[in-house]
Amino acid sequence: MAINPDYAAPCGLYCGVCSVLLAGRENDKKLKRLLVSFLKRRLPNSDSLSAADVYCEGCLSKKPFYHCMQCSIRDCTKEKGFAGCHECEDFPCGLIHDFPIPVGKKVILRAIPYWKKVGTEKWIQDEEARYLCPQCGHKLFRGAIRCNRCSTTVDLD
Repeated sequence: MAINPDYAAPCGLYCGVCSVLLAGRENDKKLKRLLVSFLKRRLPNSDSLSAADVYCEGCLSKKPFYHCMQCSIRDCTKEKGFAGCHECEDFPCGLIHDFPIPVGKKVILRAIPYWKKVGTEKWIQDEEARYLCPQCGHKLFRGAIRCNRCSTTVDLD
């Protein structure tokens, strides 16, 4: 499996299974509208968020989602010279505890210790494998509650 380094978000929210990245890449208008209604209530500075803004090429890419551009976790790891929170002795810190999206915080608290234990390549392989529908194998995104192909209920996070 080829690893896209732009997807290895320092916080542990692997971008390859991010709903914003997937909605943008597939230009899924319905998902974009759903994400806007969900994120507008939860992210800082999101009052003017529109479906056109739901696009990302990865947290570390030149075209990240607007929230990733202003992410204090990303800034912190960069200032410390770390590839991610998995290299930081202060994990979990206040930045993690204050993360604005509950499912994201839950995943961060699961993913960072695992990333630290197994390394980047295995962590990414396992995140990719985790977000597949157990019934039909369709690729899902973090936070999904149902497969959009076969309607199987899932609890992957």
